[in-house]
Amino acid sequence: MTATMRKSPQPASYEQAVGELEQLVLQLESGQMGLDDTLQAYARGATLLRYCRERLAAVEQRIEVLDGAELKPYADGERDADA
Repeated sequence: MTATMRKSPQPASYEQAVGELEQLVLQLESGQMGLDDTLQAYARGATLLRYCRERLAAVEQRIEVLDGAELKPYADGERDADA
């Protein structure tokens, strides 16, 4: 089992989860892992993906609250106009 798979079940942040997912993908794509390690890596990846989706949904909900429940499309010029 690799060090990546021994990490705690809950990542400290969204960015950490994405980084760990990227490492898992590289390991899985290398084809150098045994069957059991591959299954564990896949399971960990599924957990991390679920965490990331939940964090993104929570952030989206928070943005909706801040924007009065109306999500606005992002355009480069809008950022400067709203500041």
